[in-house]
Amino acid sequence: MAPQKLVLVLTIFVAVCSLAAALDAKPKGPPTPKLPSKYQTIHPGKSGKRNQVAACDDPKDKKKPCTASCPKNCPDECIVYCEACMTFCLCDFYPGMSCGDPRFTGADGNNFYFHGKKDQDFCIVSDADLHINAHFIGKRNPAMSRDFTWIQALGIRFADHSLYMGAQKTIKWDDDVDRLELTFDGMPVTIPDEIDGQWQSKAVPALTITRTSMTNGVRVELKGVFDILAKVVPITEKDSQIHNYGVTEDDSLAHFDIGFKFYDLTDDVHGVLGQTYRTNYVNMLSVTANMPIMGGAPNYVSSNIFATDCKVARFGRKAAISMITTTTS
Repeated sequence: MAPQKLVLVLTIFVAVCSLAAALDAKPKGPPTPKLPSKYQTIHPGKSGKRNQVAACDDPKDKKKPCTASCPKNCPDECIVYCEACMTFCLCDFYPGMSCGDPRFTGADGNNFYFHGKKDQDFCIVSDADLHINAHFIGKRNPAMSRDFTWIQALGIRFADHSLYMGAQKTIKWDDDVDRLELTFDGMPVTIPDEIDGQWQSKAVPALTITRTSMTNGVRVELKGVFDILAKVVPITEKDSQIHNYGVTEDDSLAHFDIGFKFYDLTDDVHGVLGQTYRTNYVNMLSVTANMPIMGGAPNYVSSNIFATDCKVARFGRKAAISMITTTTS
């Protein structure tokens, strides 16, 4: 390899490692943070084109803006490393992410798939004071032995409370129509229809839900416990053609892309994603495979969206979170 090319490759490698390290330095599993100046998030799918001129033009360096194309695994949103005009999927960098046909990024930084089964609930995080189930929707391809699956809803338990986040079934997708469904302790949650519009729980002042976009995007925070970014997205006709999902006109299969940050998990935490946050977690998956798959689905099955009866459940002790969620007089 020529010296100049070798230097470029090493520079890119160091830059990518630095970004990953910076993202991992914060509390466990951060939602998308602000990127360093050398990086930018682009959304080619917004304009219907694969290529898009990213705003990587710095007047000081006198270089032309970078024209970038997102990887095929994330054609609608990705990160651009401006100095080399290279792109990467967000899910490849952020611990705690779940994207698409559920592809998780564990706390150890490794990606893996968990297919689960359509129309069933699975515990993805279970700890003494926190339990999160995910409801899977899916589509069966007759040529395959499994379902294509996506996360349609989350059921979150903490202290004596329950929070539901769901993507409503949608026949024809429209980005301008909000398809989020939110309830807290069984009551509907209403958020102002504006970016940064916020709902705050009266019963649990530490719990807030903030719009990150006019429709379909929210940030859910319970201070000191978790921080969740969630976005409702459809399976597009293009997605279906590429992956052979077999999506029909009667259902756009609206689902969540989700990012998690956890602040105070114990070392006994379990669940599909939760177990990767243990200090003694050993990844037994084939990380070099094109599609590392976590099996053992029966261990994670829950009887409903709020049930804490999966085989690896840890939920039960309430004191720690009760202390920070009670209303002060």
